Amino acid sequence: MNSPTPPRAPGTPDLSRLPIFPLGTVLFPGGVLPLRVFEARYVDMTRECMKAGTPFGVCLIKEGAEVGTPAVPHAIGCLAEIRDWDMQQLGVLSIKTRGTQRFRIIDSQVEKGGLLRARVEPIDADAPTTIRAEFSQLGSILRDILPRVPAEMIPEPHAFDDAAWLSNRLSELMPVPALAKQRLMELDDADTRLEILYRFLGQQGLK
Repeated sequence: MNSPTPPRAPGTPDLSRLPIFPLGTVLFPGGVLPLRVFEARYVDMTRECMKAGTPFGVCLIKEGAEVGTPAVPHAIGCLAEIRDWDMQQLGVLSIKTRGTQRFRIIDSQVEKGGLLRARVEPIDADAPTTIRAEFSQLGSILRDILPRVPAEMIPEPHAFDDAAWLSNRLSELMPVPALAKQRLMELDDADTRLEILYRFLGQQGLK
């Protein structure tokens, strides 16, 4: 006899039917993503998540567009917690989300209203590690960039000596295509991410 499934704690997402928001951008763990939500399927999804205190999944679009026919997402995305919201325009929700944990889509289905739901598995967070000596310059580069970035986009506390935090923040800010950011986000090793960023900045003459 199968054991009954234990109840989920309040605020814990149902990973067997996670709502997915395919977008033309990549959300990294710890990243801030403001969104204007106006399509009925995503307004309903946002209200559902706010009521339950649960996140939704953000995935980069692989095929399709943000509006209209449901897009096909990349398999690896990031949970997005809703931290703030407003409705200054009727029917348009302005929300601010924060990335938490990466996940991998196992399978998915499109509901009648056009919302994509997926069965996902969580991906372990990068282990906190100190910056290797050869990459120490990257922390200084980010410090130089921050004054030109809105403070709310990279909120404190900052962790310049944590390879995972530094690599994610630099990946967000790099002037590269979304697909390149997706590949960086998918990496399971912060040191590898930093190495790629270090080489890129060297090629661009930015370090």
